[in-house]
Amino acid sequence: MTSTANDTLQVLGADKELEERLSAELTAFNNRATGAADEADLSVRVTDADGGLVAGLTGWSWGDCAGINMVWVRADRRSEGWGGRLLRAAEEEARRRGCTQMSVSSFSFQAPEFYRRHGYLDTGRREGIPGGHVDHHFWKSLVTDPAAAVRLVALVELAPGAVEAGRAYEDRVLGLLGRHGGRVERRLRTGDGRTEVHVIRFDTRAGYESALADPERLALRADLGDAAPTTRVLEVEEV
Repeated sequence: MTSTANDTLQVLGADKELEERLSAELTAFNNRATGAADEADLSVRVTDADGGLVAGLTGWSWGDCAGINMVWVRADRRSEGWGGRLLRAAEEEARRRGCTQMSVSSFSFQAPEFYRRHGYLDTGRREGIPGGHVDHHFWKSLVTDPAAAVRLVALVELAPGAVEAGRAYEDRVLGLLGRHGGRVERRLRTGDGRTEVHVIRFDTRAGYESALADPERLALRADLGDAAPTTRVLEVEEV
């Protein structure tokens, strides 16, 4: 414990009062920032004839987003398809609430392949979990077919003498992706600032093609002329 004249800092264990206060304060802040004030819990429960818990899922919804916190199936009832049923029930309830997307994380020793089989797309990973494991992050559209999604890596070389103009162009173009069902998963830049790497996902190939033909994008590129960045696009899949 450390103190100043009027304040005290303490490092403790569980603190339910603190957790509740922080949750209330951050929820209020988030609602003001986003305009979405409908955050709600979501749960799915399976019980047997004796009332014992067979399986369960907990999660949340907020605006057009939904997420899964925990999924569990009792050991003696695994391999009966309850995991998939839990997911489908949660997704259906999320749609009923107006959600268009679902996210979840899973450690490598848990069920990352399970989520991939059910249409969840990898969006990132965190190394360094105890035991040498990895925390995988997933996302799924609730309004489009996940199998139709297209993932791209764009290698962008900014023209010499026009780096700032090239960055401004990329800012504008990447901001147009949403109208075509696209989103930037990662945007990286080399130390010299001359090269960028964009990881981009489109819900459908038609969306990707419409983004390429977007009149506003084409006009922005024409305005830059020879100062426009040079881009190489690779279509990739998770391995």
